[in-house]
Amino acid sequence: MEPVEMTLQLTIDCADPQRLVRFWAEALRYVPQPPPEGHETWRAYWASIGVPEEELTEGAGELPESIVDPKGAGPRVWFQQVPEPKTVKNRLHLDLKVGGGREVPLALRRDRVDGEVARLTALGASILRTMDEPNGMDYYAVVLQDPEGNEFCVV
Repeated sequence: MEPVEMTLQLTIDCADPQRLVRFWAEALRYVPQPPPEGHETWRAYWASIGVPEEELTEGAGELPESIVDPKGAGPRVWFQQVPEPKTVKNRLHLDLKVGGGREVPLALRRDRVDGEVARLTALGASILRTMDEPNGMDYYAVVLQDPEGNEFCVV
């Protein structure tokens, strides 16, 4: 059997896709994904390919619900509106790696991480805890939540 080409998309369940599109586009330095050429909105595109209106929630596809890496290197991220709220800790989370790894002195990694954390909290993230292991582990990271409570780390 011939291998099938595969791409990766991250899907994040949420209550307000546009709120998370705005936050994560800035956080990841991505851009909102425009609808396919020839379509003013995603909803218009979905209608053109036969998606039944009853399958779309109110307002779905009127504004972008996904973000993409403008360089084309990272995966597409789709924010899927769901009716239920987030209730437990994520079993999967994103690590935003800005520190440079263990080859970089710990003090410089801390400065880089703290700078990114300041940028992200200004966008609406909140800090959950700092993981500072200078003795032995030589590790520094900050655990945050996006505006809907999804956990992620800045390392």
